[in-house]
Amino acid sequence: MSEPLRDAEPVPYWTGGARAQRREPARAGDRADLVVVGGGLTGLWTAVLAREQNPDLDVLLLEADAVACGGTGFSGGFLSESLTHGLHNGHARWPQQNKRLASYGLQNQAAIAEFAAEHGIDADLRMCGKTSVATAPHQVGEVRDEADLYREYGMAARFQGAGGIRADIASPGYLAAVRLPEAGGLVDPVRLADGLAAVAERAGVRIREGSPVRGVRGDPGRIRVRTPSATVIAQRVVLATNAYRAPLRALRRRVLPVWDYALVTEPLSDQQWRELGWRERQGVTDSARRFHYYRPTPDGRILWGGYDSAYFYGGRTAARLGDRPTAHRALAATFAATFPQLDGVRFTHRWGGPVDTTSTLTPAFATALDGGLAGVAGFSGLGLASSRFAALVALDLVFGRDTPLTRLRMVRDLPRPFPPEPLRWPLVLLTHRAVASADRAEGEPGRWLRSLERRGIGVGS
Repeated sequence: MSEPLRDAEPVPYWTGGARAQRREPARAGDRADLVVVGGGLTGLWTAVLAREQNPDLDVLLLEADAVACGGTGFSGGFLSESLTHGLHNGHARWPQQNKRLASYGLQNQAAIAEFAAEHGIDADLRMCGKTSVATAPHQVGEVRDEADLYREYGMAARFQGAGGIRADIASPGYLAAVRLPEAGGLVDPVRLADGLAAVAERAGVRIREGSPVRGVRGDPGRIRVRTPSATVIAQRVVLATNAYRAPLRALRRRVLPVWDYALVTEPLSDQQWRELGWRERQGVTDSARRFHYYRPTPDGRILWGGYDSAYFYGGRTAARLGDRPTAHRALAATFAATFPQLDGVRFTHRWGGPVDTTSTLTPAFATALDGGLAGVAGFSGLGLASSRFAALVALDLVFGRDTPLTRLRMVRDLPRPFPPEPLRWPLVLLTHRAVASADRAEGEPGRWLRSLERRGIGVGS
């Protein structure tokens, strides 16, 4: 391991290590009106909102490990205002509904902030927006176009040339940027999840940890949810397993678990922060196809992630795959190139986790068992905020409600499925190589990426 990474713990920064199981597993005799499978933000929002909608509803949540041990705890802590993986993606896919989707996204992020304030959830939630930076000449026009599109949708956007962005955040690699003050914010995802779990339990939701679901069978009104310790009987079930294998084939075919990696630095000194600037402490993403995301943490560190990604044959999601030295060394190198004034800064945490990606880069919603089971997965890295919206949709679906949300094309139209193995792994590898080649070729997508784009398949890092 290289010198800056030598002392980095192979654990997510937000959890500080493996979290001990705190709640009892499922037990014989457990039954509920609604069983939620998954203890990340999607499952927690589903449980909380179900009880808000009907205080008499008996809700039980099953989590394979412990609350927030999956994608929630692996994330960078970015709250996005977008439900469509950015305005460009939504505009291209659902031009007639995208303004409504953008409005729903803004309402959703406001509702999260209001909920946290109302319930006293201390999750360092700051609606500070974000900055998208150009680090290659061909990206300058892209961030200018992004600024124009946000303004077209009635949202604030400020284009910055090289001098403007470098005065804001000092990096010699910045050529331009767009500052989006209304585009979401930052949060400690685990503290948000723990706060939601506490609210859920106060409302009467039972949370069972250490209860991986091995199968779901039955009919509406009597669905058997099998775990190692007990079979739980439910009237209705919502699956919120995200990148992990869902007991619903329609979701499994459409979700690709792509591993994302991240680092966190040691705390920076006051002098180092003065050299950086970064006064508003907003989140930042760059505009490459193999993009980086980064942000300050509450205790004065920098979280640095993205760029490299990996898919493992068969869609494996074993925790040991999060320790990938090649990915972490690549991240350390790009960090050093972006902020040369921080030469010598060491990293204290390194980790990786699977991201539930779909071909549209937006969630897939599916139902089964005559509507008694609904599932959602495929947030493609932007689930911290859109998980709440997805929970509302899943509840409408599982209770058979015809609503403006369930009539959205994004909800009704399933993303194109990925091919099965053994074809999936080599095709994903080919795509990763094509993405890297496009970044080296000034954004030129090449034949393979153009063929994917013609089929409506979204591609990022």
